[in-house]
Amino acid sequence: MSDTALSPVLPVTSDALPAILELNNEHARELSWLEPERLAHLVSEAFWTARVGEADAFLLTFDQDADYDSPNFLWFRDRYPRFVYVDRIVVAKHARGRGLARKLYEQVFARAQAAGHSVVGCEVNFNPPNPESDAFHAAMGFEEAGLADVYGGERTVRYLIRRLQA
Repeated sequence: MSDTALSPVLPVTSDALPAILELNNEHARELSWLEPERLAHLVSEAFWTARVGEADAFLLTFDQDADYDSPNFLWFRDRYPRFVYVDRIVVAKHARGRGLARKLYEQVFARAQAAGHSVVGCEVNFNPPNPESDAFHAAMGFEEAGLADVYGGERTVRYLIRRLQA
């Protein structure tokens, strides 16, 4: 049995927030820095959020009804009447190569489809580049849907979508 098969996907509960916050902020360059109150708010607005282990990996998603002001989320809201947006997904350095991100995404696809969504969207940094994320998302069936400068031109992102079967 693989290591991945032994790693259950768990909900993000309040007791897990400190470890999730630490993992997020270790990757703030790719994800953006969060304060504890902001993370708690985001989790409360989430379509679905999950973790593997204490914080080997975590994922935070929103649907079109979320109270969220991210310019990336709003890009999707302006274009898709119903969607699930993957706001952040991260795997701790010590847990990479175990298929955890794939496992989390597969569950997002299943949950989004069960809820009647036909699109899962996300963004990947184009500048600064993130070639590992580009390759991963291509392998997961995402396609480019747009490009934008965000945060005052500090970053350029590629918006990606994965279409789900009806």
